[in-house]
Amino acid sequence: MTLSDLAASYLPALEDEMRRAVGDGAAHLSEYYAMLRYHLGWTDGSGGGKRIRPLLALLTCTAAGGAWQSALPLAAALELLHNFSLIHDDIEDNSPTRHGRPTVWARWGRAQGINAGDAMFTLARRAPQRLAECGHPAALTLAVLAELDQTCLALTQGQYLDIAFEQRPRVTVAEYLTMIEGKTGALIASSAGLGAMLGGAEGERLAHFRSYGRGLGLAFQFQDDWLGIWGDEAVTGKSVASDLETRKKTLPVVYGLERSEAFARAYAVPHQPGEPLAELAAALEQLGAKDYVERQAHDMTQTALRHLAEALPAEPAAGALRELTDQLLRRDK
Repeated sequence: MTLSDLAASYLPALEDEMRRAVGDGAAHLSEYYAMLRYHLGWTDGSGGGKRIRPLLALLTCTAAGGAWQSALPLAAALELLHNFSLIHDDIEDNSPTRHGRPTVWARWGRAQGINAGDAMFTLARRAPQRLAECGHPAALTLAVLAELDQTCLALTQGQYLDIAFEQRPRVTVAEYLTMIEGKTGALIASSAGLGAMLGGAEGERLAHFRSYGRGLGLAFQFQDDWLGIWGDEAVTGKSVASDLETRKKTLPVVYGLERSEAFARAYAVPHQPGEPLAELAAALEQLGAKDYVERQAHDMTQTALRHLAEALPAEPAAGALRELTDQLLRRDK
């Protein structure tokens, strides 16, 4: 069975579990729930994202020898946590659109956007409480909740660093890596690790599943940073101007900042409307940043795959995990 075959079974069940987790309310709260459903893509058929993190958890649960159905409450929690962070990110980044449509805050205002993000976080914390109904002991449920809390802390610490970096003229590659370990890596690592834990993995085997997730998360972010400058916007849907326009400290940029005073001076000047960005992208390419980030994404992916192999995953989920890993690295450029 391929990744598509397994996803065809997993994802509809995931959506049902997420709808159960979000729930419904009295008539006077209809707009409250409308915000959550809108962001999750349930009101206009937008899909609400690729559900990578919950899919990863369900696959690692299966690969570790467990029944994927028993990990659905965890999978729902992971996706809701991810979306809580997106709602708040959009406010913090002043982003009016996501996936080509207005963000929650742009449509309902910042105050309600903050509250919607808080609601999504709370619902994510409640979702794993149903693990007991799926046959998992209370001690395991508490362990899952504890790791999710630690993951959220790491995520917000990474977001703090990302925002703080915007006010700094220089950021090192080492500092950048620390930031994405929290902002991107922590939740993906937990998705793989917690899924495997519910599947029965322990000790060194569980550590390999977790390390696989960590490597996958870092490679995913490296590739995202590459696409943010050199990707094909018509294919990816990701603007190839916004990162440079906002002077974001992505991996290609911090690599360039460490190697060229001229680039650092140019990047320190705020972008002016209508100013072409091709020169900045070309300067980074000449400094070797484009090739460097491609190598880092490839090498980190290989590291992730080595850990996956060491975890001794069961088929067909093992093949689906390898396929997912390859897809994330080879997202259309």
